Amino acid sequence: MINVLCFGDSNTNGSNPAGGRHPRDVRWTGRLQRLLGDDWYVIEEGLGGRTTVFDNPIEPHRNGLAALPGALITHRPLDYVIISLGTNDMKAMFHADARVIAAGLDMLVHEVKITDNRGAPAPRIVVVSPIYIKPGISTSGFIGFDEGAVELSHQLSGEYRRVAERQGCLFLDAAQVAEPSDLDQLHMDGENHAKFADAMAALLREDWAARH
Repeated sequence: MINVLCFGDSNTNGSNPAGGRHPRDVRWTGRLQRLLGDDWYVIEEGLGGRTTVFDNPIEPHRNGLAALPGALITHRPLDYVIISLGTNDMKAMFHADARVIAAGLDMLVHEVKITDNRGAPAPRIVVVSPIYIKPGISTSGFIGFDEGAVELSHQLSGEYRRVAERQGCLFLDAAQVAEPSDLDQLHMDGENHAKFADAMAALLREDWAARH
């Protein structure tokens, strides 16, 4: 069994821009499971509001670095760890630019590498640069975002790519394959979950085949 941990935020959890949560078969994690087949096991660890390394006093328990070790130990041995975070780091309260957010990502990658994988080799890491945030986010009702997050979301992929290259990770720029809904400027609808899952499945299949 090829074990894949999907560690992310609300777009991994499946927040529906129309309200509520997408069902498992619509979320990109569920579609990824179907695309990869029974030899793969896709583990969903998504939490709305999760950051790379920041503590949010308004929404506690959202620090990704604090949560990641427990997730790794719970689900090990792992073959792949997909890290899909960064959107919530763009909230104005954190005062973080693209380089600072990428530094948080770098700490997550390091944590995966140093965590014992129950005797197995360290898992392959997939770094995901988030989808863009659309204009209007400041009036969307999500606390903490201002319009500066829109521009910042366009600056992140280059910094994330550099982290991935330096750390020997796979890389997927989600903004090149998917986008948020116009309903809330932040979350993917079912069609875009499918597009993202298709791209991720192709990346994982290609990497697995190249190494086995």
